[in-house]
Amino acid sequence: MAKQNVAEQFVDIIARAGVQRLYGVVGDSLNPVVDAVRRTPGIDWVHVRHEEAAAFAAGAEAQITGRLAACAGSCGPGNLHLINGLYDAHRSMAPVLALASQIPSAEIGLGYFQETHPDRLFTECSHYCELISSPQQMPRVLQTAIQHAVGRAGVSVVALPGDIAAAPAPAKAYEHALVTSRPTVRPGDEEIDALVRLVDEADRVTLFCGSGTRGAHEEVMTFAERVKAPVGHALRGKEWIQYDNPFDVGMSGLLGYGAAYEATHECDLLILLGTDFPYQAFLPDDVKIVQIDVRPEHLGRRSKLDLAIWGDARETLRCLTPRVRAKHDRKFLDRMLKKHADALEGVVKAYTRKVEKHTPIHPEYVAAVLDEVADDDAVFTIDTGMCNVWGARYLTPNGRRRIIGSFSHGSMANAMPQAIGAQLTDRKRQVVSLSGDGGFAMLMGDFLTLVQQDLPVKIVLFDNSSLGMVELEMMVAGLPAYGTSNRNPDFAAVARAAGAYGVRVEKPKELAGALKEAFRHPGPALVDVVTDPNALSIPPKISAEMVTGFALSASKVVLDGGVGRMVQMARSNLRNIPRP
Repeated sequence: MAKQNVAEQFVDIIARAGVQRLYGVVGDSLNPVVDAVRRTPGIDWVHVRHEEAAAFAAGAEAQITGRLAACAGSCGPGNLHLINGLYDAHRSMAPVLALASQIPSAEIGLGYFQETHPDRLFTECSHYCELISSPQQMPRVLQTAIQHAVGRAGVSVVALPGDIAAAPAPAKAYEHALVTSRPTVRPGDEEIDALVRLVDEADRVTLFCGSGTRGAHEEVMTFAERVKAPVGHALRGKEWIQYDNPFDVGMSGLLGYGAAYEATHECDLLILLGTDFPYQAFLPDDVKIVQIDVRPEHLGRRSKLDLAIWGDARETLRCLTPRVRAKHDRKFLDRMLKKHADALEGVVKAYTRKVEKHTPIHPEYVAAVLDEVADDDAVFTIDTGMCNVWGARYLTPNGRRRIIGSFSHGSMANAMPQAIGAQLTDRKRQVVSLSGDGGFAMLMGDFLTLVQQDLPVKIVLFDNSSLGMVELEMMVAGLPAYGTSNRNPDFAAVARAAGAYGVRVEKPKELAGALKEAFRHPGPALVDVVTDPNALSIPPKISAEMVTGFALSASKVVLDGGVGRMVQMARSNLRNIPRP
């Protein structure tokens, strides 16, 4: 049996850790690793057109599967391109291993061609970032990197010079059993006792939930029923907590809707559950606040807490619910449910009035129709900007659908490359990218990856020929829109030229049929929908600080617009209110 080189050993270890594919662009310093992938069963090289797309794809794969995913970049400019997607993965708590290939080890520090220092550059967007300087060091460094990425839920970066990758692996390499899953974290008894006291003393309890409630839907509903608590959510909590929720009062924040703001401010105990919601202006400062989070560094960095609980949302509620006294007074809950329904009734007309005849097409209408025709287990990837608005307000979660975006990092151009990673986890599952024309054009080269890999991703392009969110920021600040317009091609024609299915939609009556036909197409498809750039109406009391950079002042309503089928959900929840 031929002796392994370091690259082969590297690939063997990541395959043993559950990595099934490595996203990247080949290059000389990466060649030993790419060749090792070629010869290793069970792991594939996914050739993308830009390394930023590789990192976004790996991050999306990790979010879909919950397992370690990996990407790679060649030395210097190659791995530098990874950095934006890695920032997004890290802030999304997606376990991703990045291989940053490096120049020949003897040349490091001497200004060699393409020299950079990945072990310095990636430290801010990773839990672990180290340079491998000898073959003997590689297994331990790689295994440590994997355990950081999995155990702390984020990015690890390993810098590996090409000459070391090609060198023979040591005969007796130090390897150990890998940790590839995370345990649950249960709070201590003293913390549970203190939380029980706060809940029992409170007359009005509100839950505000984030992505940390993944897998805890049943526990949240059981607790809310026991203490008669309204349940609001942040955008990253939408897919986990909004469905089958008779206590739903909507979403808070810039893109918020419903009565979540009122419910968080009019309670006397607010429980922040699995959320690192960053917008302090939307959080109260005159009620008692408890925060429960599996990452202790998140506790208290947004609000002054009366109690900090380090624990998994599901396990904490399992400990808490049986011990708190059941509350029977529904007045606060019912009042919030009524406010929520009334608030949604007030804005639903934005996409129902004569929308079938409005051109350019209302983007609200596009999102509403998309929500109706998409599969019940579809994965939606959403571009940052106005697509976030449409995704937040119109996509209806059901416990099977997934909604992924750059919700913490806020990067443009994330949706399509994230769709690549999502689709590769299951080629039979419907994956839909809600792309803005600005975001799509930024990484449009990787549309060719969809064609080359024959991935059946469906791109619904909200084509308003502008950077809509930036334009809104300028308008609110009293500035004329400048530098925000895009001179776009017929993107459907571009898709067809690339070898994919493409259709352009300019009339509302053509939309549903076009979407259904694209969804039936077996390969990649793009629906270029010409949408109204003036779709949002702006309330008269909005201030510049509310929108610019998402640094918001204390206001509950920022953007007006429709809310899709959520008004139906709110109406149905009103049936839970006891009648006199």
